[in-house]
Amino acid sequence: MKIVTAFYACLMVQNRPGDGYPSLQTIILYSDDFVVDELHEHGGIVSKGRSVLDGQSSPDTVVLSWHDAEAEAYHPSEHNVIIHEFAHILDFEDGLSDGVPLLPNAEEKTWEHVLGHAFKTLEHALEHGHLSEKYQLLGEYAATNEAEFFAVASERFFMRPEPLRHHFPALYSLLESFYLTSPEEWCRSGSGRMKNRSEATAKNSASFVAAYSP
Repeated sequence: MKIVTAFYACLMVQNRPGDGYPSLQTIILYSDDFVVDELHEHGGIVSKGRSVLDGQSSPDTVVLSWHDAEAEAYHPSEHNVIIHEFAHILDFEDGLSDGVPLLPNAEEKTWEHVLGHAFKTLEHALEHGHLSEKYQLLGEYAATNEAEFFAVASERFFMRPEPLRHHFPALYSLLESFYLTSPEEWCRSGSGRMKNRSEATAKNSASFVAAYSP
């Protein structure tokens, strides 16, 4: 469990400067989906409810369902709850969960324009019932808000890089400049490049596990 979680967490930040996840203090792994109490607000009315989740994050904590994380790690698809939740941790670094991670001031406007445009076009497609193959790649959950859009886009960037680059080239380039890596190139360069990348990430994973193990 620890190694698989660490592998994907390290894959996301191994080329980025700094300490990776400086605000992260705790990683909790449950064997299955978990239930949380939530407050919901609609039209000024607040109600209590319970939700069954496969992942959750706060500025210093990641909570994962190993049942879902394991299935997505060993049977890869466009979904990856580990990548999704660690993307939220990166988003939290500037103190906000808004889909705009900590960036140099000169890059914020470009980020907001590119990600904001992609988010709004997805919203528009859903509102008008035109969920083409392009928007199906991201899915309805990505339209929840900008924070979830960034987390879902990060999943697709690492797990489905070729279709993401084809359908959303500007978004792919934005994530490429943020993560300082190009998964689409790994796919094109063949198994040798993928093996080298995996070996490098595995080395980082051991240190990551040591840092977050009791």
